[in-house]
Amino acid sequence: MDSFWDVFFMLLIWVPLIMMWAFAFFDIFRRDDISGWLKAVWVFIVFIIPFFGTLMYLLFRRPGATPQERQMMDEASREFVQKYSGDVAPADQLKTLSELHDGGKLTDDEYARAKAKIVGA
Repeated sequence: MDSFWDVFFMLLIWVPLIMMWAFAFFDIFRRDDISGWLKAVWVFIVFIIPFFGTLMYLLFRRPGATPQERQMMDEASREFVQKYSGDVAPADQLKTLSELHDGGKLTDDEYARAKAKIVGA
């Protein structure tokens, strides 16, 4: 009976650690915002120090590391602005719009259309 609990707790600890380790390796290779040398350094760190290296990678990982993540962040930002810009003064709308444009969330064309819509209203 003691053997069952040993295996149970071992699986309870090791399976999540292995899944986290695999996610870190997969994520390192699919990123397009870091160079090959930096990827090699992260792989080395995660491989040599599996638990702490993976934990460091996941803590220091910036959001928006892949094109899909950047697209999802842009869509969420636009939805947020559309949802909460209805009851806001035009000056505040223009300020928010310029912040999104300066942050790279809106293209020049999108910014010009939205600004014309706010100023025209």
